Amino acid sequence: MLDDINTRSWPDRRLLDLLKIKIPIVQAPMAGSDSVALARSVSSCGALGSLACALLSPDDIRKAVRALRDGMTQPFNLNFFCHRMEVPDTAAIEKWKQVLRPHYERLGLDTENVPETRLRLPFDEEMCAVVEEVKPEIVSFHFGLPAPAFVERLKGHGIKILSSATSVREARWLESRGCDAIIAQGIEAGGHRSMFLETDIATQLGLFALLPQIKDAVRVPVIATGGIADARGVVAALALGASGVQLGTAYLFCPEANVSPLYRRALEQAADHGTALTNLFSGRPARGILNRYLQESGPMSDAAPAFPYAAKLVAPLRAASERAGSVDYMQMWAGQAAGLAQSMPADQFTRKLASDVLSKLHPRSSA
Repeated sequence: MLDDINTRSWPDRRLLDLLKIKIPIVQAPMAGSDSVALARSVSSCGALGSLACALLSPDDIRKAVRALRDGMTQPFNLNFFCHRMEVPDTAAIEKWKQVLRPHYERLGLDTENVPETRLRLPFDEEMCAVVEEVKPEIVSFHFGLPAPAFVERLKGHGIKILSSATSVREARWLESRGCDAIIAQGIEAGGHRSMFLETDIATQLGLFALLPQIKDAVRVPVIATGGIADARGVVAALALGASGVQLGTAYLFCPEANVSPLYRRALEQAADHGTALTNLFSGRPARGILNRYLQESGPMSDAAPAFPYAAKLVAPLRAASERAGSVDYMQMWAGQAAGLAQSMPADQFTRKLASDVLSKLHPRSSA
């Protein structure tokens, strides 16, 4: 399969040349569910592996980069969030407690005895300094971009900048502020919506409506993400103008992903209508597998405090649920195409996907 990948041409080489990769496939960063092993496996075969850093400390990042570079010279991507930390007031917290109290009582928990939990933190001076120190080839952002000074500092080290857009307006904003490539995130995608200028979840677009409009609106390469899990989705995205694709949910099926047995079983059983957009876990809309918590409570609630503070009070529910062997309150991000995914090692999956795509793009050559 590698010979096929190396000898055939991809229809658009802009992303390959920009990121110095051989396969236009990006493994999506997935905070808490990706791993160094997953990113290494994907990057080592010529695609782009990613590691989410929003839950990592500076020392965690240094250690991860050392492990990524140990015996590997291929590029990799470090991902960060760019949200604002809008601390909720006491009234907002009390309102959220009232919503969650029946669930706490069901699991024998106390809303007044909540342990500290690590929140997702935005990219800041400390993280910028760490990135300048470890110098990854690529850095990607979610929820827009950090301050222009941070972007310029990273670009001064030759680091390529990616970020996600859910609308043409967001894509143009990213390009105007120095993004080297834009990830067009369709409504089908698992995990957090990358919305930063848009606020109405009801008007978010599906990938194949969004992608060609972003492609027509910007000059930089566009990466398609959302509902892509096999070669058919990749070929369709390339036909609509994408220079590459990003897959998240499909990589959760790989053994290198940091996924619990309960989560993995839920992924394997996910139906085409088995996910929903919810703000019940973090305070921002994100797509995950439907469970009792989502079905009973919403899945969207006006009472949820601003991201990421809603997560603090939900964390005990998640932990107690998993300890009990139940998915009732587990956070299980997944996109709408989970039913198309296959379980195999990440490098094997990436090579097979690339080979299958090239076979569809060049059917005569593969005959």
